[in-house]
Amino acid sequence: MQDNFFARKRLKTLLYCALLLAITVIAIVITNYDVIKGFTSIPKAAEWAFNNFYPNEKALKRLPVIISNLTETVLVSIAATALAALFALIFAIAGSHTTGAGGVFSFVSRSIATVFRNIDVSAWSMILLISFGQNVLTGYFALFFGSFGFLTRAFTESIDEVSSSSVEALRSTGAGYLSIISQSVIPACVPQLISWILFMIETNIRQATLIGILTGTGIGFLFSLYYKSLNFSAASLIVIVLVLAIFLIETVSTYIRKVIL
Repeated sequence: MQDNFFARKRLKTLLYCALLLAITVIAIVITNYDVIKGFTSIPKAAEWAFNNFYPNEKALKRLPVIISNLTETVLVSIAATALAALFALIFAIAGSHTTGAGGVFSFVSRSIATVFRNIDVSAWSMILLISFGQNVLTGYFALFFGSFGFLTRAFTESIDEVSSSSVEALRSTGAGYLSIISQSVIPACVPQLISWILFMIETNIRQATLIGILTGTGIGFLFSLYYKSLNFSAASLIVIVLVLAIFLIETVSTYIRKVIL
């Protein structure tokens, strides 16, 4: 019996691997991708980057402008995440099985979150670009909508994990709905909520760089400007500063998670 179970499991694994290999081969054939040329070009690309993609003295003079644009990108990411977290918490409470009102209202809350979560931030940028044009507001709303969908789902699951016994205990004492939310549910899941918010801030800073290329703002636009003008030294400095900033933010975020969890 056990041997048959493992045999079927191995067979399924082999079938999945064969299917994945077949899809890869079909994709290579359709796109006319030269696998050998792709791998042999890696050393040449690394050599070009080593010879051209590094900051020089002239690029360092642009550091204040780079820092200013990076600061704008970080602040927009934090602002969009903070407001999205506030709205996400409201929708999560309404849609949660533990605290939700149930019925149509709960269904609508979860449905809205699902729709927003399944539309990528880059897609939101292109949609909003038509209405708002290339400005900071476009990037802000794109990050806000993307964060709202993700955080609503994450907050809902965190709230659902709260023990229903404490909620029932408060209800038995005659506590009102808002009292149950503020005295039992929220305090119990605050560490998880903060952890998700920090994760979203990290993610948004990375995404904001790419969004900036579309919206013409922030550090992303500056990188695109330098790269298209063949100023590879300044573009490489942006990459270095951005990587250092992300590492710093991630280190602070990890420390905060260790403290609260």
